[in-house]
Amino acid sequence: MKQIINCIFLLCCLSATAQLETGANVAVANTEYGEVRGYIHNSVYTYKGIPYAQAKRFEAPQKPTPWQGVRSSMTYGPVAPLTDPTTSVQDESEFVYDHNWGYTSEDCLRMNIWTKGIADGKKRPVMFWIHGGGFTAGSSEELPSYDGENLSKKGDVVVVSINHRLNILGFLDLSAYGDKYKHSANISMLDIVAALQWVKENIANFGGDPDNITIFGQSGGGAKVNTLMAMPSAKGLFQKAVNESGAFRMNMMDKATTQAIGAAVLKELNIQPDQVDNIQNIPYAQLSAAGKKALAAAAAQMKAAGKTLPPFGLSWGPSIDGDDIPYELFSTEALNLSKDVPLLIGTVKNEFMPSLFTGMSNASADSVNNFIKTRYGAKADAYIAAVKAAYPNDTKPTDLMDVDAMFRPGAVFEANAKSALNAAPVYVYLFTWQSPVMDGKYKAVHCMELPFVFNNIARCENMTGGTKEAYALAEKVSDAWINFARNGNPNAKSLPNWPAYNSTNTATMHFDNKCEVKPQMDKALFDLVNGK
Repeated sequence: MKQIINCIFLLCCLSATAQLETGANVAVANTEYGEVRGYIHNSVYTYKGIPYAQAKRFEAPQKPTPWQGVRSSMTYGPVAPLTDPTTSVQDESEFVYDHNWGYTSEDCLRMNIWTKGIADGKKRPVMFWIHGGGFTAGSSEELPSYDGENLSKKGDVVVVSINHRLNILGFLDLSAYGDKYKHSANISMLDIVAALQWVKENIANFGGDPDNITIFGQSGGGAKVNTLMAMPSAKGLFQKAVNESGAFRMNMMDKATTQAIGAAVLKELNIQPDQVDNIQNIPYAQLSAAGKKALAAAAAQMKAAGKTLPPFGLSWGPSIDGDDIPYELFSTEALNLSKDVPLLIGTVKNEFMPSLFTGMSNASADSVNNFIKTRYGAKADAYIAAVKAAYPNDTKPTDLMDVDAMFRPGAVFEANAKSALNAAPVYVYLFTWQSPVMDGKYKAVHCMELPFVFNNIARCENMTGGTKEAYALAEKVSDAWINFARNGNPNAKSLPNWPAYNSTNTATMHFDNKCEVKPQMDKALFDLVNGK
């Protein structure tokens, strides 16, 4: 009897620790194009590298070619080639961010899916993640925080992430040279639309609800969320939107400018307009180099004409083409196009903090004051007073110079503009939690909220420190994102009441060890910085 009990105990222990299930007939799911096989980890069905579309260079995406048999889909697919390939990194920051650079290919239209059940008749909310990196870099596997397993398991949601074309491959305007390239100025965004269409048509096979899709993205991914909200072809493909640190206020290039850049690229490559198809055969590195020269020339022309350049300089990105993207993102037409889409929007407190990028993380009060005086001149005292009024509990000298005034003003502007429509609700947050990593020098740096959103503290200890406070806050933040995906309202039992935002009731959830809803505290700071 004792031996039997011991055997039963051993089997129970083995069962309790069994985290991975693989095999020829494990996690096999249907798609319109053929079957795919993933694996099950911690009770979550996981699929990686599924092709959602295919495309020739500079042409619009098409549906993938169906395949025979079961397609193995257990590892991440290729990522888009980078304008500047990664050949070296900064040791400390690379430790904190812990990148996975992946492998590159122009054939990069791939999707990853995490779900708790397949073909089970359930209609789980779908959370469609769009990676950052501006419009020129990044991938769905770039950061460990992007892994969807924990979010899927906790919220019983289907998490989807994608790779798509970027930089010159996604935005070179060759529309002047024939219908084949009609959409070339914005094919990067059309890739994302194609992925959303794939989800709409196939996600029920993965236990997801095709009528309850939330797009969410950070940094460049947040900017892509805004762009999708202004695209007629994307209307109806998602029901909710989350923009994390991606509400950039800038006008997009017009068709005349993008076509001029396209002509300049052809000239750099010695390709005649009637031989435009030769660009298909140009090696990527040569193509990218020609694109850099064309952008630099266009930026010089814009500057000479007195036009304002974007904060980070002229780069590849969406443009007004009159078809796929007919409106400026914050125009009345664009706002009305997505007026019925609830929006969750916010930033992190410190974003691209000056102290981190100037070697001043441990600077004295005098050094910080000198920095502020150099930057703000006669406004320095008013700036310091405005920061102290917004954050009266800050004590570290560099806190005065590290408050973000680049990303958050755009988020506030967008929240005001969208809430003024009196249609779908808007919820605003500010992530203020300070990381203890490297003596606290990384504070709430750009991307800091991501491990908390995805409930991935264990995967992101290099960034969060893996402290009990981090785990506790991740429970709250991920609760909010899951609830928003489920019903368009981020309120959760773990959080204080979070009212919808409007310009008179500027309710903003501050995510920290103690989460609090406060009115906007930094309007005077933004007015000063923006010269009002």
